Amino acid sequence: MNIERLQSEMEIRNLISQLAHLADDGELETYIECFTETASWGGGGQPVLNGREDILKGARGRRESGVTGPGSGARHVVTTSYVQVLGDRATAKSVFHFYTDLDSQPQLRAMGVYLDEFRLEDLRWRLHVRQLQGSATTLK
Repeated sequence: MNIERLQSEMEIRNLISQLAHLADDGELETYIECFTETASWGGGGQPVLNGREDILKGARGRRESGVTGPGSGARHVVTTSYVQVLGDRATAKSVFHFYTDLDSQPQLRAMGVYLDEFRLEDLRWRLHVRQLQGSATTLK
């Protein structure tokens, strides 16, 4: 394994974590810069959003409804990521958990798998496709 590939893998793992943190309590302008212009996001019971504009609109909607964002008492946890780098493209498979009610009695509300595709653009890795699989809708 070469150093460039290891560096890319670490950058992608950090991007996966950064996206979770930004979705929970970061600036949405920074969040959307993590995506390619033609990215897609969705599945697992969520609508598929295409392009940065739609993805940003979806993130704003989740914040406005109190599902995510500062003060929502919610947190994404992403774990067991498997990353494969293939030149200027990469894929990752990660398990996610989504918790709510963090200020009182934390509840697991959703869990599943992210199937991600990344692209290297202008020396920066960006998320190009995020497909949600599993019970991405609210658990009972």
